Amino acid sequence: MSYTDEEIKFMAYWEQNRLKQKRLLTQLTYGLPIGLIFAVPIFVNFLLGRFWYKRADAVGLSQFNPSVLVLAVVLISVFVAIFTRRFKWEKYEQEYQRLLAKSKDRLS
Repeated sequence: MSYTDEEIKFMAYWEQNRLKQKRLLTQLTYGLPIGLIFAVPIFVNFLLGRFWYKRADAVGLSQFNPSVLVLAVVLISVFVAIFTRRFKWEKYEQEYQRLLAKSKDRLS
């Protein structure tokens, strides 16, 4: 059983980058655009909601605290960013460990 070219390239890539991609700041940096894809529609929905239901707009603005909305958008985007990148890291690590086990089985 030999490795495909894709598996060899993946193993070389992951050996070099696995520790770098495990860091929290790296995960946040690479995952933030995905997090914003989830969080910005919430912000836009709140801003555009006033045009379709006037009474809800009046009630919402009377009890509205903008810092809560901004904090929610930031927390959602950070959570999604870190969660997606950690999930991707775990998936790559599992594949890497599987390929290493495959090579050990082949040698023995």
